[in-house]
Amino acid sequence: MHAKVWLIGAGPGDPELLTLKAVRALAEAEVVLIDDLVNPQILEHCPQARVIAVGKRGGCRSTPQAFIARLMLRHARQGRCVARLKGGDPCIFGRGGEEAAWLQAHGIETELVNGITAGLAGATQCGISLTLRGISRGVTLVTAHTQDDSPLNWQALAQSGTTLVVYMGVSKLEEVQQGLLAGGLAAHTPVAMIENASLPQQRERRSSLVRMCLDAAHFKLRSPAILVIGEVAAVDNSAARLQWTTVRRGCN
Repeated sequence: MHAKVWLIGAGPGDPELLTLKAVRALAEAEVVLIDDLVNPQILEHCPQARVIAVGKRGGCRSTPQAFIARLMLRHARQGRCVARLKGGDPCIFGRGGEEAAWLQAHGIETELVNGITAGLAGATQCGISLTLRGISRGVTLVTAHTQDDSPLNWQALAQSGTTLVVYMGVSKLEEVQQGLLAGGLAAHTPVAMIENASLPQQRERRSSLVRMCLDAAHFKLRSPAILVIGEVAAVDNSAARLQWTTVRRGCN
């Protein structure tokens, strides 16, 4: 082993969605820095490593980003192989790009390992295809939380003609709703609200843009959750849903 930092996407929660490359990297790790949203079962792939919790969750007490960066740097400079284990994909609202650039600027060998993002896995498990011929020609991934709290360009999003997948939007549902309505997206546009994507406790609620906030309150929607907004959210591909469930149960 040699000094290196792996920035690894642990996927949305289902440990079977971890990539083979992630498994190999974890087997090499001497130190693992793990986020809150990572399924603890994934640590079975690195029993040799020292595990350090560095959770970052919206609305909760979080480990400062500067501290995490210094921790990775310190262990790498001590000659250790470090794994930074993140939920979903490290380059989709996971700070993977900025962490890689910072480490490389300090002379540390770094490698990013992609993971399946929650917006894709959660939608698939609900029988939703984010792109669908004749219905949706593309996908836009967006976070409802910006670093400086600057407003998103809701009009551009509303008129994009793509499926919108909104991350970290539970606490800003009204802002999302009002922004898209004001931007020209039809009130009847279908919405799927998906909580705990890919986990056994995943829940979903279908709604429409105009009813989204009311239905979320009745459903008691909680973070972590994603929103799928667009015509594909009205399509329930029961065959895909059945196939996913069968595979996860290990049946023929």
